[in-house]
Amino acid sequence: DVSNAAFPFGHAREIDIAGHTVRALRVTYVGELGWELHVPIAATGEIFDALMAAGKQHGIRPVGYRALESLRLEKGYRAWGADITPNDTPQEAGLGWAVKLRKNNDFIGRRALEKAAGQPLAKRFAGFTVDDPDVVLAGRETILRNGQPVGYLTSGGYGYTVEKNIGYGYVRNADGVSDDFLASGAYELVVAMECTPAKIHLEPMYDPAGEKIKA
Repeated sequence: DVSNAAFPFGHAREIDIAGHTVRALRVTYVGELGWELHVPIAATGEIFDALMAAGKQHGIRPVGYRALESLRLEKGYRAWGADITPNDTPQEAGLGWAVKLRKNNDFIGRRALEKAAGQPLAKRFAGFTVDDPDVVLAGRETILRNGQPVGYLTSGGYGYTVEKNIGYGYVRNADGVSDDFLASGAYELVVAMECTPAKIHLEPMYDPAGEKIKA
């Protein structure tokens, strides 16, 4: 039973597909109801064929990585190796909610996070959009706040649902990066040596309340 009631968001189950045991995780990287399916390597072809056959009546079809990239940008999901690296803390990346410091469970990096907890953040992850449809964001563009460089984009692309070019990156300030600091600035992005006005976003641009992934 993979109904919403029996298999809610954030849960994991072992299910059977085409006679093979599959670990199904009710999570998504595209911002709507979905699963990750972890399958035995040797059974990948059979499972794929079974899913395509079952979904044919619903118009199921494979999509490419660039489609996934566009969707995750609209949703504000971070990409490991670009938006988040060993040089970024969960708090700086806006993922502090996933760190369970209140429990006594040990984990790699706990001491460093305990030391940083409650301290002002010198950089914060944020999203940006530009209204000019001819401006292409790809990552590594310089972020200007009130005319001063404060960071660079870690990733970028076009959001076909929100119909805007989207970029993500870290805004830096040695004296701290509060919500007020982020919201009060006037932002530009340096694209191909030219400055273009940009709007900052601190919430996901698509379904900010996360309702579509849970129902």
